[in-house]
Amino acid sequence: MSDLFESGKTGKTRTGGARKGTVDTEYGAHDIEVLEGLEPVRRRPGMYIGGTDDTAYHHLASEILDNAMDEAVAGHATTIDVRLEGPRTLMVRDNGRGIPTDPHPKFPEKSALEVIFTTLHAGGKFSGKAYDTSGGLHGVGSSVVNALSEKLEVEVARDRTLYRQDFVRGVSLAPLAEIGNAPNRRGTTVRFTPDPEIFGNHHFSPARLYRMCCSKAALFRGVTIQWKCEPSLIKAGDETPVEATIQFPNGLEDALSAELGPDPDLLTPIWAGDVELPIAADGRTGGRVEWAVAFLESGTASLSSFCNTIPTPQGGTHEAGFRAALVKGLRAWGDQRKVKRAAAISAEDVLGSVAAKLSVFIRDPQFQGQTKDKLTSQEASRLVEGALRDRVDHWLGGNPQQADTLLAFMVERAEERLRRREVKDTARKSATRKLRLPGKLTDCTRENAAETELFLVEGESAGGSARQARDRETQA
Repeated sequence: MSDLFESGKTGKTRTGGARKGTVDTEYGAHDIEVLEGLEPVRRRPGMYIGGTDDTAYHHLASEILDNAMDEAVAGHATTIDVRLEGPRTLMVRDNGRGIPTDPHPKFPEKSALEVIFTTLHAGGKFSGKAYDTSGGLHGVGSSVVNALSEKLEVEVARDRTLYRQDFVRGVSLAPLAEIGNAPNRRGTTVRFTPDPEIFGNHHFSPARLYRMCCSKAALFRGVTIQWKCEPSLIKAGDETPVEATIQFPNGLEDALSAELGPDPDLLTPIWAGDVELPIAADGRTGGRVEWAVAFLESGTASLSSFCNTIPTPQGGTHEAGFRAALVKGLRAWGDQRKVKRAAAISAEDVLGSVAAKLSVFIRDPQFQGQTKDKLTSQEASRLVEGALRDRVDHWLGGNPQQADTLLAFMVERAEERLRRREVKDTARKSATRKLRLPGKLTDCTRENAAETELFLVEGESAGGSARQARDRETQA
């Protein structure tokens, strides 16, 4: 026992008489690893893209597409080409400004492009000077894709000149090279192949990428996405087109209409709109909120939300503001129409009856994790609710008959929810707590009334005898 305490006290395993297989627990400076460059990404990809599964594989595509979308939202690009050239090779090209190619001030031996693709937390979206609102915020998107790609090629057309640089598993094969003139071209092209050493046998899904392109195009009506896929990659039964021009002139309204189909069962027509957020104190844009809502008489409810073109499947504070605006608007309409039962309407009742899309553009958004599945910016709830609240009132007030129909439907849903809750609470109380009876009365244990008997006796002595002689399960 003393040997055990001795080894535990020093933090070392005794070597003199140690048993075979004993682990050397000596821990010193030589055990401290320093991972440089992009090696941390290759060692722990889950920290940056959430894992190495199919979702993570396609997250690489969204990172590159998001960079192109940021150029479009900033007003510098109008067209994005997305080409699935092979089962594991994707190309994304925009006609924006092009990634800067001049030497980086901090690393003068490297171009800004090489720094962006080989250094974590390097990008042009931290200060907000190059982009008012953007989806790329952490400066890791391009470098993470590069680190996790078997090979990646970047071409930039900028200042009437074409540049190119190639990488293998995050390492540059050569410095950025000037490869010719480009008098009629501008923008950035990224072609990459995710590394099978990291992702195994995963490959790109044409249908998934096409849906991603449609979703992005709907979020910014000023962009056109040209989709093209190698025909052999589209399997039988897959309706994904080989080529398509994706554009939604009316933004989310067009996208929601296409999603609902030609003959949806709606209580009201689709309500859509957008509003600019208040200008910030420094004079820069405050952002924008866009929405499209369909109230369903039947069908599957859904809410798809986005922040700076990034999908937020786990919702967040912008959805909280959206819910609050709708619920408060319907309750206020009920109060105006003197329908007291409208006070019971909850977010559960409303969201259980809508198919909706919500898109916000805000400065410096805060997300939960690098994969950005949930928006956590506290001010987003206030901004979205403030932007929509008056517009909900105006929409309801401008269509009173339609608003009354909607209110009656929501009140009915609220009352049904309360009835279900009451039944559930009653059942739970019955299962966990028997009814307390006065001392002279005694219940039986069986709950089915058809299988039980109730004895009425006269006098306490008769009652005592009956209690002792009865069948406790069926006789009360």
